Amino acid sequence: MNKLELEGKWNQVKGAFKQKYGEWFKDDESILEGQFDEVIGKIQEKSGKTREEVEKLIENWKD
Repeated sequence: MNKLELEGKWNQVKGAFKQKYGEWFKDDESILEGQFDEVIGKIQEKSGKTREEVEKLIENWKD
């Protein structure tokens, strides 16, 4: 497992935690941030790209 795959896994864990925190405290923003972090992490893990590269790809998809 390389560094970018590990970062992707970490973002998935961080995202799952934010979602759970948001559910506990009825914080919709935390839930959404957690979902975003989890998606970023999954893409990072599969593509081997940095978080910044993945976020830039997502921005380009929106346009």
